[in-house]
Amino acid sequence: MKNQKKNKVVLVTGASRGIGKAIAKELSGCDYQVYICARNAEQLEETAKEIGASGFFVADLTNAVECHKLIEQVVNAAGSIDILVNNAGGYVYSPVEKSNESDIDNLLNLNIKAVYLLSKYAVGYMKANNWGRIVNIGSISGVVGEANASLYSMTKSALIGFTKALALELAENNITVNTINPGWVDTQLAENAVLESDFSYQEEIDMIPQKRFIQPEEIACFVKYLISEEAKGMTAQSISLCAGLSAG
Repeated sequence: MKNQKKNKVVLVTGASRGIGKAIAKELSGCDYQVYICARNAEQLEETAKEIGASGFFVADLTNAVECHKLIEQVVNAAGSIDILVNNAGGYVYSPVEKSNESDIDNLLNLNIKAVYLLSKYAVGYMKANNWGRIVNIGSISGVVGEANASLYSMTKSALIGFTKALALELAENNITVNTINPGWVDTQLAENAVLESDFSYQEEIDMIPQKRFIQPEEIACFVKYLISEEAKGMTAQSISLCAGLSAG
């Protein structure tokens, strides 16, 4: 597959570590102008230096004002925005009756509202260029459900409907919208989730057909494909990258 050579401007959210860092690192090595954001300033700056990012911005995406400010910062720095990777997200493992208002508000704001707002503010620039890519990082839990994580599953399943509707809305503007639904990924977030769950690491592995966790780099390479010209016909799709977990 050919790499982009036009220095398209990319924003990757939640990119100081894990999946977001892997995506930003992969794209930084392919002549994209990559801007990253996260809440931890120290870790974000360290990641930006490590991967050679074009810039970084500290942002709390549960705050609607900061979502708008983030897009403005990217545009002020780069002149426009061509590609938005909505990776930032949170996870809560809890029986529904034990969930609290704070967790509900946080996940709805971060996993759904921030994705919507960042897309809303970025789309105008993409339309002006008659070209754009939006990639949402969902979860297999939004496809098959996850007991004791109904709040998380609800937010990730919402991305699928949003992706389909927005892709139809933007299809004539040469803008594609897709969602990747990872299964268990080898990250610190997944490790913490296993510790919070009722299953051991080995029990989780045993439930996965390929008997392994997905590597962040696999998701990064898939994102690179989805934002390429070779994938211009792929839009409104929700794709599971889960080592077979969604097969049942």
